[in-house]
Amino acid sequence: MIGNRLKRAREALGMSLRELESAIQGQVSAQAIGKYERDEMMPSSTILLALSKALEVSPEYLLSEREIELTGVDFRKAPQAGAKEERAVEASVLDQVERYLELEELLPGVDQGWDDPDDSAFAIARIEDAEQAADALRRLWDLGIDPIPSMAELLEDKGIKVIALDLPENVSGSKAFVQRPNEHDVPVIVVNQGHNGERQRFTLAHELAHLVLRFSGLSGAEQEKAADRFAGAFLMAKDMMLRLLGPHRTSISIGELAELKKIFKVSIASLVVRCAQLSILTKAAYGRLWGHIKSQGWNSQASTEPNSLAPEVPLRMERLCLRAVSEGAISEARAAELLNISVRELDRRLMGVAS
Repeated sequence: MIGNRLKRAREALGMSLRELESAIQGQVSAQAIGKYERDEMMPSSTILLALSKALEVSPEYLLSEREIELTGVDFRKAPQAGAKEERAVEASVLDQVERYLELEELLPGVDQGWDDPDDSAFAIARIEDAEQAADALRRLWDLGIDPIPSMAELLEDKGIKVIALDLPENVSGSKAFVQRPNEHDVPVIVVNQGHNGERQRFTLAHELAHLVLRFSGLSGAEQEKAADRFAGAFLMAKDMMLRLLGPHRTSISIGELAELKKIFKVSIASLVVRCAQLSILTKAAYGRLWGHIKSQGWNSQASTEPNSLAPEVPLRMERLCLRAVSEGAISEARAAELLNISVRELDRRLMGVAS
């Protein structure tokens, strides 16, 4: 039956039943589409083709019997973000993850299973405990103290699906789990593709904290602060910060921070906060720097601070798709559909031509 998939595809585009009726030129009514979604009726082949075209999915997708559900999604948002927008985002996440999982099934052995860290170091009773948890995860993943070149690449290598979506400006991202019958849950981190690289990297590390930390006795606000502390410690390891900045500073120039930003790939504001957390900066020096950051608007969503970073783009699914085509495991048409691009664009990428 196609009900769940039809509804999911419609919600992913933010369409109402009436809007979908209009999109298929009234070939069937909104009431009929509602019955399809409730599995009370099945569309004819002609209507199925019209629905798939309007919803930008294949008929095979609507007819697929693969069962997956999204759980644990928690978008930190402003009050004006409504239920309709949330449903559209959740449907888009499910759609993209399903494409991802289908691709992995075509290439045996490439699936990166998520190994949930099970250690007392990840049990958090105080905000400050997040510092040790970040160090513990770096050790577990053999990351040393070096800055992380690509957060998206690291997380996907560890079995976390990273999905970049066009989200409202006030929504940074979320974590969730995709559940499959008789299979392990698949962790997902969604990030706003419209944000700059600094903000995306911090969001990815923050949502990673929500995946690995086990909170005990902390309020919701305290959990968010602990996740922020984890993100800072994970992106800017204490020993590397001390090595590059020294243990105690009464002054740090904006120029020095801008150069350090190139190394750690974080915002200047995040660097200053991290210096305060590690007591590298005196309170007076921190106050002066934070006042300058605020006056320049560098702590806002529309920051134009020096050395802006390009957005982090999850690339593993595209690499797998190009590999599947090269190995003859999938047709170009199907690969283009999985990546939601045209065959012409796929050919460009196969030839290594930049978009």
